[in-house]
Amino acid sequence: MSRPIGPVPVTLDPSVAPPGARNFRDAGGIPADQWHANQVKQTLVPTHCCFCGVQCGMYLRVDEHGKVFGVEPRNHDINRSRLCPKGLNAYQQVNHPDRLTAPLLRRSRDEPFREASWEEALDFTVAEVRRIQAEHGNDAFGLLGGASLFSEKTYLVGKFARVALKTRHVDYNGRLCMVSAAGANKLAFGIDRAANPFADILQTDCLLIAGSNVGECFPVMTQYLWGARDRGARLIVVDPRETAVARTADIHVALRSGTDAAFFNSVLHVVIREGLTDEAFLAEHTTGWEELKATVAAYPPQRAAEICGIPDVQVEQVARMFGSARKAMAWHARGIEHHTQGVENCLTVINLCTATGNLGKPGAGYGTITGQGNGQGGREHGQKSDLLPGGRSINDPGARRWISEFWGIEEAELPQAGTSMMEMVWQMQRQEIRGLIGICNNPFVSLPNYAVVKDGYDTLDFHAQFDFFLSETAANAHVVFPVTTWAEDEGVMANAEARVVKHNKAQDPPPGVRTDTWVMCELARRLGVGDKFDFPGSREVFDELRAASSGSVNDYFGITYERLEQTGGIAWPCPDLDHPGTPRLFEGGLTYHPDRKVHLQTVEWHPPADPYDEQYPLRLTTGRTVAHFLSGNQTRRLGALVEQTPRPWVELHPSHGYRNGDPVRVTTRRGSEVFPALVTEAIRPDHAFVPYHWPFPTSANALTIDALDPRSKIPEYKVCACRIDPAPEVSPVPAPPMPPGRSAYPEAQASRDDPLPPSSPQGRGTGEARVRETP
Repeated sequence: MSRPIGPVPVTLDPSVAPPGARNFRDAGGIPADQWHANQVKQTLVPTHCCFCGVQCGMYLRVDEHGKVFGVEPRNHDINRSRLCPKGLNAYQQVNHPDRLTAPLLRRSRDEPFREASWEEALDFTVAEVRRIQAEHGNDAFGLLGGASLFSEKTYLVGKFARVALKTRHVDYNGRLCMVSAAGANKLAFGIDRAANPFADILQTDCLLIAGSNVGECFPVMTQYLWGARDRGARLIVVDPRETAVARTADIHVALRSGTDAAFFNSVLHVVIREGLTDEAFLAEHTTGWEELKATVAAYPPQRAAEICGIPDVQVEQVARMFGSARKAMAWHARGIEHHTQGVENCLTVINLCTATGNLGKPGAGYGTITGQGNGQGGREHGQKSDLLPGGRSINDPGARRWISEFWGIEEAELPQAGTSMMEMVWQMQRQEIRGLIGICNNPFVSLPNYAVVKDGYDTLDFHAQFDFFLSETAANAHVVFPVTTWAEDEGVMANAEARVVKHNKAQDPPPGVRTDTWVMCELARRLGVGDKFDFPGSREVFDELRAASSGSVNDYFGITYERLEQTGGIAWPCPDLDHPGTPRLFEGGLTYHPDRKVHLQTVEWHPPADPYDEQYPLRLTTGRTVAHFLSGNQTRRLGALVEQTPRPWVELHPSHGYRNGDPVRVTTRRGSEVFPALVTEAIRPDHAFVPYHWPFPTSANALTIDALDPRSKIPEYKVCACRIDPAPEVSPVPAPPMPPGRSAYPEAQASRDDPLPPSSPQGRGTGEARVRETP
């Protein structure tokens, strides 16, 4: 039966209407209709959240003057009318008083910033590009993009670097997020994306979550976990901390950080021993099985228990629970990826799913939970140092020929592969890279080993940054270009399921602000290649992106803005306009390798890069908290989020003898910082945890190590050696940077000086509200 078009008539008969309905109607109330509570002279613009990889649907409320002033949840397939604290507050960025509205410029870091015209800022930037490249070569200039940009802009970042700057040095902050999972997926499956949609979680009988604090980092995704639990699914959580979700698990494996490969090798050892493998699936759909069996034979539960610091019986329990389930799934995130063997950790999870035949079926499969809003789409179309549009390898001669012809350049002009984000910082220190443009990133907070990062950026001859707030990194630049928020432009993102969704423009940007697309195209025009960057807006860029990806594994050709608006999202690959998309991969056991098989990989565990000794006996690990996002440049300016979690803390086990709020100095081989203690039994006694959203001198990443996975080049954020000592007082939290003559919005900063930790990792509650005066 079709649904009537327009509002459904509501009866006002008192005998059948709910109590008060007549009064509500008589008072001028409007019945809700799928959350479309439009008022006179107000508009609800459908879009998606700008933050994590769940990409929740929302409406932005726009007033009669065309300004965003509020948000409502949207009953989209992904989130079903749910939003997390960040999503509820995201709209406040758009017309925030801290917004940058004019270019900032200084010709030396010894000078203060001054507001400049767009003409002067663009001319100075182009002059510096030309000077540096004339003196030191094209590769002396670099470009760093971001995985919170729309895919159209990430495509332009890669093209701008290779066609306008003609440099090999381009990478992006997704290097700090998903590249270990990407590397493992390519090795095993020949494709880089999650294998199953979120909806498949609802059909599983056993769900394994490894290294993901879902309840805080991806709160709306928890509805799928609870849905599975409601129908009887078992839950296994692997994490050194007893997170909110781990607290509800059937089995919580609180292993030592940095021991995941040993644990999963041992689980597979028991699965094989207990006869729980799917031998028919392995024989037909895999390569490398005999070699893998021989490797995991050396990882009995007793060895894993010694390495991981857990009871050996837990290995047995996990193996039996996962291996005997009719349908089982595994999802993981940064907790197993931020390691010097991050790729290998992910491969051990893939090996477990494959060996038990849990691939390519509803309720059975493997997923990687993307951290940034476009963490999936951001690495697909060319801003990663070794990739071209469509996920094609820049080292592939055929791909190089194809894209050169597509872009209208000589193949010899197309640069070779560049280096990773952290390696580029080391090259800045050595003056191999002397100029840099950064777009949608904040490395002064997000990269490890802050002292090295600061030194690398200080060594640059020239640095320009695009942002809508003045980040800590932008505050160190020579030029800052004020650009749009996500609500002031349109474009697509691919969420953690590889579902491409459409973001819609809700308001015009403030006077003086331009889109990232406009700035890149204008710089390209001044660099002499404007004919290759003739894009009036996102739609024209997306049409070129679709064509550039055609025929690749990451094929977007069949995806259009119109189809996205009609369907609510399409999972790639989608090779033509009649194709429905591919929400589930590997159906029938078929992968994207030429032989269509899973290529199983052997993994040997090795210890983390930072050794433990008497001086540094504890393991420091880092992560997110529910109120903040990545470097915090956006969320540390939103009052409700700052009030919920005003500062970082160090989470410690009670056995160390500290009380909540005690100042504790955390020291590693790279630095020392003082945090208030949050004392809890929910963390291993040999671990300390610090959230990473704040800048120096309250920065977790002033302490972390810049050791990299040799394949993915991801930093080892999740484990380094540390010690803890009492301290006289906690380090103060700095206010967000602002241009000269302006102060950070006071209402959002009033609680920043609170010296105490929250009562739990999730932040403060209403009962902890303090009477305070807003300055």
